[in-house]
Amino acid sequence: MKVSDNRYFQEDIENAAKSASVDWDALKGKGVFVTGATGLLGSQIVMTLLMANEQKDLGLTVYALVRSEEKAKNIFANVLSGSLVFVKGDVMKPFELDADIDFVIHAANPTSSKFFVEHPVETITTTVCGTRKMLQLAYEKNVSSFVFLSSLEVYGIPSAEDGRVTEKDYGYIDPMSVRSSYSEGKRMAETMCVAYASQYGVPVKVARLCQSLGSGVDYNDGRVFAQFARAAIEGTDIVLKTDGSTERNYSYISDAVAGILTVLTKGETAQAYNIANEASGITIKDLALLFCNEFSEGRSKLVFDIAEDATKLGYNPKMKILLDTSKLRALSWEPKVGLKETFQRLVESMKLDRKA
Repeated sequence: MKVSDNRYFQEDIENAAKSASVDWDALKGKGVFVTGATGLLGSQIVMTLLMANEQKDLGLTVYALVRSEEKAKNIFANVLSGSLVFVKGDVMKPFELDADIDFVIHAANPTSSKFFVEHPVETITTTVCGTRKMLQLAYEKNVSSFVFLSSLEVYGIPSAEDGRVTEKDYGYIDPMSVRSSYSEGKRMAETMCVAYASQYGVPVKVARLCQSLGSGVDYNDGRVFAQFARAAIEGTDIVLKTDGSTERNYSYISDAVAGILTVLTKGETAQAYNIANEASGITIKDLALLFCNEFSEGRSKLVFDIAEDATKLGYNPKMKILLDTSKLRALSWEPKVGLKETFQRLVESMKLDRKA
């Protein structure tokens, strides 16, 4: 199956669809409902399921919740078939889904830090209320498994000096910060998931993701890693508004998708799983230098223009946070793409999309 003319995108979907840690047999003949299906992760989850469906003859049907069918048809132009059904709607509004579904992957959520600080009410309500609506749907449909895509931001600022966090470690979040609309919203949505598991028996699992990136990232994406990639491609300077001391790890998109599907098919109910490449920890400053030195052909340099209050720009407080993935690795999942290759593939994929 050809999903894209972008060879990096094509390779990523093929690699995720071959993941040995996913219990593909559990999906045979089933219906999988994916929210946020036109987003970065949602769209690649849908395409990975369709690729595996063809390669493994699974006989599954993917129901993709989309707000715009026109946009969806453009994104999925190469994979339109009877195995892909668009459900027009929004997680915050009523919509019709007459089909039987067996699995739910809830990926609909704001992802822009700028949006968090400019629209904190919508950030909270979409995260919490939208998640409740999807949990209620899962209860009514008596699904076999539900995965909520959460974030490392639920951990706040870790207390451990080395920044290492397992699924049982929690740090400080300032509830009086507007930027906390996202992290506090995710925390409450996770608790909502556990509540539905406890009270109604919904088999909910939580996937806590670090920043996941690679092919498929829009050229004009506003997130920091995309800004760095654009600067390297265009040969402009990378301007940091902070000292760049925040350190975190990352996940390549195909590894993240494989991790999510592993949690969906093999995870335990009412449990959370970190998804990240533990070996990819790097500070923002060093990441900026990596783009300047490795991907800009010497044209970009790092410049500091420290903002008086970086939180107003949507940036998190300074921290060191490195996700421990032992729990997910116990389900046989392993990341395949290293740090440098992650960003190299991001840059090369964005170059191809820019030319298209």
